Amino acid sequence: MIGLISATAAGAAGARRVASAWPGRTRVYEGPVGDAVRRAFAECEQLVCFLATGAVVRLVAPLLSDKAADPGVVCVDEGGRFAVSLVGGHGGGANELALAIGDLLGARPVVTTATDAVGVPGLDTLGFPVEGDVAGVSRAVLDGGPVALHAELAWPLPPLPAAVVTATAADAGSEADSEADSEAGYSIRVTDRAAGPAEREVVLRPPSLVVGVGASKGAPVEEVLGLVEDALRDAGLSAKSVAELATVDAKADEPGILGAAARLGVPVVTYSAGELAGIDVPNPSDAPLAAVGTPSVAEAAALVRGGELLVPKRKSAARPAMATCAVVRRPARGRLAVVGLGPGARDLLTPRAKDELRRASVLVGLDQYVDQIRDLLRPGTRVLESGLGAEEERARTAVAEARRGRAVALIGSGDAGVYAMASPALAEASDDIDVVGVPGVTAALAAGAILGAPLGHDHVSISLSDLHTPWEVIERRVRAAAEADIVVTFYNPRSRGRDWQLPEALAILARHREPATPVGVVRNASRTDESSRVTTLAGLDPTTVDMMTVVTVGNTATREIAGRMVTPRGYRWQEEPK
Repeated sequence: MIGLISATAAGAAGARRVASAWPGRTRVYEGPVGDAVRRAFAECEQLVCFLATGAVVRLVAPLLSDKAADPGVVCVDEGGRFAVSLVGGHGGGANELALAIGDLLGARPVVTTATDAVGVPGLDTLGFPVEGDVAGVSRAVLDGGPVALHAELAWPLPPLPAAVVTATAADAGSEADSEADSEAGYSIRVTDRAAGPAEREVVLRPPSLVVGVGASKGAPVEEVLGLVEDALRDAGLSAKSVAELATVDAKADEPGILGAAARLGVPVVTYSAGELAGIDVPNPSDAPLAAVGTPSVAEAAALVRGGELLVPKRKSAARPAMATCAVVRRPARGRLAVVGLGPGARDLLTPRAKDELRRASVLVGLDQYVDQIRDLLRPGTRVLESGLGAEEERARTAVAEARRGRAVALIGSGDAGVYAMASPALAEASDDIDVVGVPGVTAALAAGAILGAPLGHDHVSISLSDLHTPWEVIERRVRAAAEADIVVTFYNPRSRGRDWQLPEALAILARHREPATPVGVVRNASRTDESSRVTTLAGLDPTTVDMMTVVTVGNTATREIAGRMVTPRGYRWQEEPK
């Protein structure tokens, strides 16, 4: 919950705007400001104070206790010009909140956290539990290091600056490892082992462990939790790296399992007895087979998604034992984000796309698209760019990098799933990596918005490039759209080496539509050299069109109204006499 506090009419107006935009996330505190701040500080995860920063400093100073537990505090000035992250920039989420408040109110976010100020991810913002000398290691990273990175597990990480030098996993705990630490002075270790951080070291705990759990009906929470904690401790593993508890779906509502998961702060994942029965395990048993229909619950549930069995099935110490567990280290999975950049204008690049670009440690893309967003990348991002015609090679490269356990962004213009990189990438990928699609504004949509409303009814996009599709197939699709009276947007309409396909496609449409049918032509939609015009099917000169152009041909109902191209939706009220 976000507490909203104000003292003036202008501040109250700002608080109301935030409350209206985020009704389920906010609570307005009224009454004397001091009392309001104290109540909100005790009851909320974050505060937005529409007050002077000096006043807020004095009010919250006596309330501060622990940076890991204190709420994040953002101040907004009387004029609504600035949103200042004051307290809890990372741990309390105040930095992100300041950015969100800035977007909502049109205020300039002010973030002074050192790592954020230079575009370096904070070690306590990577999404992993973190232990150790966060301040010291962060300072070493900012000062240019060197800082040694020991990734015992190849888990996807965001880009880290050149000061962070990767040591091989084989060196972990070795003499070479110690020498690297000595030379670097500071280190970052990615591990699920229970060993705590050394001096001048930060330990990141990736979610690498799956604990399979079986339980008799009514098994106490303490028995289940104690078994899991004992198994992890005896194996030298950290409970902070547990990703989930896994069990059979017949136990999805078992209070002991649910309670143990809640205490560990992880979800419960369930599988059918049939799924578990198909998993090869070292310790099958007749008891679960008779009870729930599978010879193994704990081991099978932990192994469903593959991995290394670190702790075979063990029973709780109670007599009779009412719980079993097994622990698996699941394989590290790389992450591939296929990101659509939109038509080119920065303000049409989605916030989600920006987040994925900054999350990726490896970026793969066409050189001219990389140039569009290079300034958004974090320091340390490895960029793999290539020229036109290398689409399939880029897809293979992106998937290969993800398979090495990296966080990869593969970029394309418009929407990555429309005549872009998603198709070849997903054809190359398998279920050994995580794939995320990030939608973007397509060229057809951007051009449509410029032209008016040409896509107001059924419409289709057709690429006229026969590099990947035989012309006979393209021709058949154009003919079908013409016969069905569908608005058509042509991508890749004409190039130096392909100058006859567009005239042929227009001729096909002309057999079914009047010469005066409106046609919209948009070049470089949304970019600084954008140009557009509305002409007719008979009046369009194909020689004025190139590969940077989108051509939209209306249907028999499309009209030009006040210079805009409009395809009626067909609402009945529009047909009623006035």
